[in-house]
Amino acid sequence: MQSLKILLLGAAIGSATALPAAASSSSWYNSEGGKVRLVTSGKADAAGRIQGVLDIALKPGWKTYWRDPGDAGVPPQLDISGSTNIADAQLSFPAPQRHDDGYGKWAGYDYPVSLPVVFTLSAAKDPAVIDADIFLGICETICIPVQTRLTVDPGSDPDNAEDTALVKASFAALPTPARSDFGINVLPGDHETLVVEASFPGDAEAADFFVAGERDYMFGSPARSEKDGKLIFTVPILDRPSTTPTDGGLHYTLTSSTGAVEGVLPFP
Repeated sequence: MQSLKILLLGAAIGSATALPAAASSSSWYNSEGGKVRLVTSGKADAAGRIQGVLDIALKPGWKTYWRDPGDAGVPPQLDISGSTNIADAQLSFPAPQRHDDGYGKWAGYDYPVSLPVVFTLSAAKDPAVIDADIFLGICETICIPVQTRLTVDPGSDPDNAEDTALVKASFAALPTPARSDFGINVLPGDHETLVVEASFPGDAEAADFFVAGERDYMFGSPARSEKDGKLIFTVPILDRPSTTPTDGGLHYTLTSSTGAVEGVLPFP
């Protein structure tokens, strides 16, 4: 079933360009399962950074993916190489939910979601135009990839209160940084497993651990166990690079009944 889903996804790929909007947000791009747009706060800070969101309005029964899409999904991607005075764009992700739809297991969202993004200007005091190629999967029983270009001139409407409020709320909803009483401790594993001990508030049944397969890592669904009163997640390593990276790490999110935290763990 997984290969069928991938084939259906691949056959559905197309592209379109949304008309540019003279505002701190782009026009909506409509697809079968929902619509997407880019929204910005309009103003760069002193360091030349503009906050924004990739706003995904899903129709009922449709879904989209976290930074790690699971067995056969499509993670959201944003390419700003065609932009003017934009050096970088970094997406962030709200805490996901775990799903099994019969075709595969995946982490993501089955409700409208706004993904925060920070745009970094090449020259902090110069005007900028965001010209972003967007690629993400919006899925019901099969995936309909959304591929479009969204354009925003953040300086054209820098005081749009509605856009600013959406951006502010989306950043406020992100997981907070992990801490000693709410986070994970990596335990000894082996070449085929990642093992972590979780600390969190609230009910253990509500806790879940998500780790992103990045840098050629691929992970399966975690198994839960308890040791000395601590919740342990054992995650199968389905694939890994031939050489373990020495820089950076893997993004993770730990959820609980009272909220979520995120961090980066060493490459196993």
